[in-house]
Amino acid sequence: MKIAVACDHGGLALKTTIVRYLKENNYEVEDFGTTTEQSCDYPDFALSGAEAVAQGKCDRGIFVCTTGIGISIAANKVPGIRCALCTDATCARLTREHNDANVLALGGGIVGVNLALDIVKTFLTTEFSHLEKHQRRIDKIATIEKKYLK
Repeated sequence: MKIAVACDHGGLALKTTIVRYLKENNYEVEDFGTTTEQSCDYPDFALSGAEAVAQGKCDRGIFVCTTGIGISIAANKVPGIRCALCTDATCARLTREHNDANVLALGGGIVGVNLALDIVKTFLTTEFSHLEKHQRRIDKIATIEKKYLK
């Protein structure tokens, strides 16, 4: 599985740890930056990473900023992206099972390393349930995208 990773300066430390974890667990990683602690703008990195996921160049994404909020908002502007900000493994499991989320957002200043890695593992190993009610809801989200994201 190929994972797009992206962050701003506030998420760099956690992203670096996540990339190490991904590689140690045989995931292919495409890093969309940033690579420095210099102040930068999360929408720039969210856009590149989200486009790679939406276009099928990467299977899933993991994006990090200080809170996870800004980078998730930016990622969700890309049609086809269902980015979920998760603060625990239960949310990660449910967003995969129910929402077929394809991008995980984390707050580098909010969750610790051990919790973040548990969230990442859960997000990457949980499959979409394929229940009709969940697919129906995802289809409705896609309809909203078609109406507003032109």
